[in-house]
Amino acid sequence: MADIDRVRQRLRELDRVIVAFSGGADSALLAWLAHDTLGPERAQVITAVSPSLAGFEADDCASLAREWQLNWGIVATDEMANAAYRVNDANRCFHCKDALMDSLEPLARAAGATVVLGVNLDDLGDHRPGQTAAAQRGAAFPFVDAEFTKADVRAASQALGLRTWDKPAAACLASRLPYGSPVSIEVLASVEQAELALRTLGFRALRVRHYRDTARLEVPLDELGDVLARREAVVAAVKRAGYRYVTLDLEGLRSGNLNDALRVRST
Repeated sequence: MADIDRVRQRLRELDRVIVAFSGGADSALLAWLAHDTLGPERAQVITAVSPSLAGFEADDCASLAREWQLNWGIVATDEMANAAYRVNDANRCFHCKDALMDSLEPLARAAGATVVLGVNLDDLGDHRPGQTAAAQRGAAFPFVDAEFTKADVRAASQALGLRTWDKPAAACLASRLPYGSPVSIEVLASVEQAELALRTLGFRALRVRHYRDTARLEVPLDELGDVLARREAVVAAVKRAGYRYVTLDLEGLRSGNLNDALRVRST
């Protein structure tokens, strides 16, 4: 496991930070470490709320902030007001992170702090224009600086007793739409409703990929049989969210797999 003291040392070098906190394993560990290393006066933890953040994720951020006694707050981001974001091309994440920095930069300036994100080494190998947007505007990535992978984040979180250590990855709701499908509040709401219903049925790690009136479900390979065994309940739950057809991806859950289309176009 990578040395967690290197993350702490990087945070000490930054001295004052604003942690972008979405509640996932990466940002949760960074928020906890910043609070523990720098204290609440020098480490603010901020959750950006928008239609692309599932409601249960926002609620969990609030719960974690209470449990860990973080210096926590929320800001609203307005990426939906940007037509370039709504078009949902390959640079959607750039516009999203740009909107995030619009909201966090005033807080950082007021506190004399640096915005930090929970990006790890594994994130660098995929198409992630949002990282470029954040870096261009002065954000720092302490896990990258400390050479932490996703596995290192989870191992360190488990060693510290953080309940987020095995939390399934949960990218923003807009990531469920293939590039070229316009992002709208209505579509995001349908995806959120379908995923929440499936979580109520007991499926923790999942994606509902949105293809107009068709939902393509992704779950871990070892849970494909569970979906089929509960087929009627699964279909009913997803259809209640507004979908006409419900399909199951036999390749299973793959984070970021919609980026495959970009690789195909470039060959």
